[in-house]
Amino acid sequence: MSFVIPQSVIVVTILLALVLFAAVLIWVERRALGWWQDRYGPNRVGLFGFHFWGLGQVVADMIKIFTKDDWVPPFADKPVFVLAPAIVMATILIAFAVVPVAPGITVAGDWNVGLLFFLALTSLAVYSVMLGGWASNNKYALLGAMRASAQTLTYEVFMGLSLMGVVIQAGSFNLTEIVLKQDGIAHWYLWPQWLGFLIFLVAGLAETHRLPLDLPEAEHELAAGFHTEYSGMKFGMFFVGEYVAVILVSAMLTVLFLGGWDVPFIDNEGVFLSLLAFTAKTFFFILLFILMRAAIPRPRYDQLMAFGWKILLPLSLINLLVTGAFVLRAHA
Repeated sequence: MSFVIPQSVIVVTILLALVLFAAVLIWVERRALGWWQDRYGPNRVGLFGFHFWGLGQVVADMIKIFTKDDWVPPFADKPVFVLAPAIVMATILIAFAVVPVAPGITVAGDWNVGLLFFLALTSLAVYSVMLGGWASNNKYALLGAMRASAQTLTYEVFMGLSLMGVVIQAGSFNLTEIVLKQDGIAHWYLWPQWLGFLIFLVAGLAETHRLPLDLPEAEHELAAGFHTEYSGMKFGMFFVGEYVAVILVSAMLTVLFLGGWDVPFIDNEGVFLSLLAFTAKTFFFILLFILMRAAIPRPRYDQLMAFGWKILLPLSLINLLVTGAFVLRAHA
């Protein structure tokens, strides 16, 4: 007797797990940074005398965010100011709708334009930053929003081009089909598309505004950038949205280059093992994002933009050209 999981249960479970994991990821990042930098991370806050490696810090941070004064500056454009944080949360969570986390398990089902849908939703997320910085009526916030807009528009070009090699080899924009084409570790697109993988990794780092590419919110120049005037839950939505975006990019790296839920050297893996493999691969990339924050210095803004247009654009075009040539020759 087969058991079919209702789609509504899948949707609620995945979205709830995303938000909760994003909150726990704040603790993971602080602990990992402390470990790599030879210091203590949060390790004291607990419940009923038990520290649990400082996991109570997550609860304390959530209580602080929920109870903080949710202040709107009198000089801000209030409707736009309030709407902006919701846009980033909505677009990133909706983008997760097409990510296949295991065989037959996605939020919105199996779409033939799944990859295009992902790129479209990540492009819309820039409106949140842009509107928040503009509506704040603060020069630091506006400068941060302008930086974020230029950085996102620039690196979206290379993000899309870096994935065209995968699309050419798979012959589809369907994310499930892309995963199925990578059956076995020897068929992972990480090997033939290593250049596209590196370009997508850098572009994903820039899109999520993560260190060392967090120039839209560089504290030594712009106070806190586009969310300088935000507090309480609205700041929390920006903050959690950034971590959900990190999970999204890590999941897409897993789907597109590491075979998604594929378990090396094991055939016919079940749903549980597939889900475990997908989670482990995604978590590896999340730790990689955190490690880059700990190890790599922040570049200047002009260096970031020049690196994109002068280096990543030619490399992504070369990768696309070479991939197309090899595929044409294989089908000749």
